[in-house]
Amino acid sequence: MGTQAPTNQSNYDDQNDEKRARQKAIDDWLPITSSRNAKWWYSAFHNVTAMVGAGVLSLPYAMAQLGWGPGVAVLILSWIITLYTLWQMVEMHEMVPGKRFDRYHELGQHAFGEKLGLYIVVPQQLIVEVSVNIVYMVTGGKSLKKFHDVVCKDCKDIKLTYFIMIFASVHFVLSHLPNFNSISGVSLCAAVMSLSYSTIAWSASVEKGVQPDVDYSYKAKTDAGVVLNFFSALGDVAFAYAGHNVVLEIQATIPSTPEKPSKGPMWRGVIVAYIVVALCYFPVALIGYWVFGNKIEDNILISLEKPAWLIAMANLFVVIHVIGSYQIYAMPVFDMIETVLVKKLNFRPTFMLRFITRNIYVAFTMFVGMTFPFFGGLLGFFGGFAFAPTTYFLPCIMWLAIYKPRRFSLSWWANWVCIVFGLLLMTLAPIGGLRQIIISSKGYKFYS
Repeated sequence: MGTQAPTNQSNYDDQNDEKRARQKAIDDWLPITSSRNAKWWYSAFHNVTAMVGAGVLSLPYAMAQLGWGPGVAVLILSWIITLYTLWQMVEMHEMVPGKRFDRYHELGQHAFGEKLGLYIVVPQQLIVEVSVNIVYMVTGGKSLKKFHDVVCKDCKDIKLTYFIMIFASVHFVLSHLPNFNSISGVSLCAAVMSLSYSTIAWSASVEKGVQPDVDYSYKAKTDAGVVLNFFSALGDVAFAYAGHNVVLEIQATIPSTPEKPSKGPMWRGVIVAYIVVALCYFPVALIGYWVFGNKIEDNILISLEKPAWLIAMANLFVVIHVIGSYQIYAMPVFDMIETVLVKKLNFRPTFMLRFITRNIYVAFTMFVGMTFPFFGGLLGFFGGFAFAPTTYFLPCIMWLAIYKPRRFSLSWWANWVCIVFGLLLMTLAPIGGLRQIIISSKGYKFYS
């Protein structure tokens, strides 16, 4: 009998080692944890690509619905609050010694408990990432169509549906890049493009000069219209600052040791990214509104018809940028799908599995984008509904739950101000956004 115990123990150890080896093999295969050798500037351009979406082009339109005072206040407040919540997430990534929270939901599980954390974070994160991908399908298609129409005025008119398909075809190829580091080239390109088209948008507006019949009053004639447009514009602004959903996943790619934790290089990248965000957002929003007043379109490039070559170029830049953004937001979704398939359903981690699942996902976002392409209203609706929680106040609630700052201390107040602001955004923006969707869909024909 006495000789049995060591054998059992060694069997148990062997099983454990086998389990650990299998776990490591899976982690080395999954997109988020497979590559941890990113430099700090990777985090800068991944964050710019994630944050500066095509939403920047709708900011002057949001300004027209908010008015000068509230518009400037909301833009600046959002910039400060989201930088603060981003700092919190960077800090919380490695707050437990020897452990890294590589995914948003892992941090949620640490803050709220194993089950509740999943139920709180995963649905919201999925809504954000999948809806961004759908909206970017539409944006990519629309910008391609605009490029085609500007460059070739006498050509046959082609349906938007086909342009969305053309845009999606790129993703059927790019989606098979395995992880964040492998898309860093695409992401760098996208970050440069976002700065380029933002600069084109505001500099072409300056060149055009303030319009003779410019009017800064609210466009809606009824009080209800003014209020609902105001709510919708809040959603547009929330959408513009939505990079938090991929922040921990980006930080997971940076190497880390106890002496040199990943938060140092990550934070340096975030600061650079936020300076670029300010250089993109504030000039476009303020100059666009100053030049066109309430006659601004929901995409400033539509209001700027001339010079044609410049507008065509800007639209092409938007397409290239949105290609990169789509990949940045799709990567955590691929990670979730592949984790469930491999860890829960015990599929083998193979190229074929990846090939099938990723193609199905791209096809799904393409199909939904082709079916419902009312861009502006969708931004307002999703912007408030899902972006406000994950960007404005979920990090604060986690911070309060984990660090428990003293009541009425500066940290306590700062977090509660963000939570109240975020809750207001979350409840008010979808109301305005839903109205925009209803108005847009009245005269809409499917696949036209």
